Amino acid sequence: MMTITARARLRALLTEGDLITAPGVFDGLSAALVARTGFKAGYLTGAGVAVAGFGLPDIGLLTQTEMTNQARIVAEALGDVPLIADADTGYGEPMNVVRTLRSYEKAGVAAIQLEDQAFPKKCGHLPDKELVTADEFVSKLSAALDARTDPDLLVIARTDARGPLGIDEAIDRANRYAQAGADIIFLEAPENLDEIEQIAREVDASLLINMVQGGLTPDTAPDKLAALGYRIAIHPGALLAPYVLHGLDALGRLGGTMPEATPGPQGLFELVGLREWSAIGERYRDKTKDGA
Repeated sequence: MMTITARARLRALLTEGDLITAPGVFDGLSAALVARTGFKAGYLTGAGVAVAGFGLPDIGLLTQTEMTNQARIVAEALGDVPLIADADTGYGEPMNVVRTLRSYEKAGVAAIQLEDQAFPKKCGHLPDKELVTADEFVSKLSAALDARTDPDLLVIARTDARGPLGIDEAIDRANRYAQAGADIIFLEAPENLDEIEQIAREVDASLLINMVQGGLTPDTAPDKLAALGYRIAIHPGALLAPYVLHGLDALGRLGGTMPEATPGPQGLFELVGLREWSAIGERYRDKTKDGA
């Protein structure tokens, strides 16, 4: 009954005028802190789970089972606070998306987020993202919508088209996904305030926006976002970034040697092996191209 209440609460919040601020959560402690500080929702960040839970960069290395297990832990720690949960690409084809949705629904999430990147996906604020076609994603989205057994469970459709295809194509995809039945639309990584405003004008749906510290999207005040019509603002790094920075500081005080890292999300992922994992991916991609 607890999860149904949380889902119904999130649906009700979407009809109000206030912006829902959802800090990123990735384990039981972060979820408990969000629950005890009065936030109306938490956001299960795939990047946060990868980095903090597994010491891995957000480049599609986690499995559906690993993410589902973490969703269950976080949902329980949040209690009546709704959990918006990142499910990446759905972990495969439409039949895999059905299994993902069923697993997330049983885990107690209030909303599940699916995206139109090709597998393996990347953090939305890294370069060189690849997409599936809009038709392919609509098939996945339809599978998710058909699979839910609780009508209060929200399905969020995310498009990463802004980077590789431009803002106009991203808006076209966003509207198509809304017409296909997505409850909330998430257009990832607008690069300036003009684009944030354009999305609000031209996408006919409840909107979610991602505020990534050091990412591609400019930090925008909550009252501005609410006035534009955005309903949810997720902050994936709100707890993770201070955790890393203070952790490095503490280790430095103990005599540790500070690693060099690029600013922003890429630097965070470099701390957990982005360069090494990317090199592995390139090595075997090159072998495939060469026919070896």
